[in-house]
Amino acid sequence: MEEKSMKFDPLPEGCIALILSRTTPIDTCNLSLVSTEFYSASKSDVSFQLDKKSGKKCYMLGARALSIAWGDTHCYWEWTNMPDSRFFEVAKLKIVCWLEIRGVLNTNALSPNTHYVAYFVFKMINSYGFNICLVELSIDIFGDQISNKNVCLNLNAEEEPDYDFEEEEIMDLRERMQGLQLPNVRSDGWLEIEIENFFNSGLEDKEVLMSVMEIKIGHSKKGLIIEGIEVRPKDAN
Repeated sequence: MEEKSMKFDPLPEGCIALILSRTTPIDTCNLSLVSTEFYSASKSDVSFQLDKKSGKKCYMLGARALSIAWGDTHCYWEWTNMPDSRFFEVAKLKIVCWLEIRGVLNTNALSPNTHYVAYFVFKMINSYGFNICLVELSIDIFGDQISNKNVCLNLNAEEEPDYDFEEEEIMDLRERMQGLQLPNVRSDGWLEIEIENFFNSGLEDKEVLMSVMEIKIGHSKKGLIIEGIEVRPKDAN
């Protein structure tokens, strides 16, 4: 009897990406080795899935889909693979003074009549400089800024400053960092911090601009690893 093989090429890449999003990073790698369609989808810069609870769309822009200042300058950023990432590449910060990360998503990619929350998803490995700087998170929808706030990306914000400061300067730094929003640990081991929530009526197709920036203090920073920016329904797990 002639064996019949399953053909995946008629499926749109978004559908294959959805299948891969339900697997582990290791499974994704294995599937990519045996299927050109899975390989192509695994290298996609975005990830799409449905929230199990509500059935509404969740969307994630991978690091390659973001605009990262000097992101292609090797002395500042490195593009590498991590086995626990859903994306083929993540961005690893070598060192910068000017941190500027932006992501753009059209509202027609999301479910209508839904409150969404945008999250910056990242890790810190041998980081430096993030316990003394306020990182600014903001969301603009069609040119109208609906949120702007300062946060601390260092989960251990009470660590001693990385730089040599006078005692008075250290006290001032700690006062500025006190009470700032800190990241949470996700079930997949990455960190996430809420950028802001917004409502998608679905009546108009608008651009949502999400920004992660530190351009005011000007101190050196390193050790940030960017997976991407995830947008999911407000009541999603």
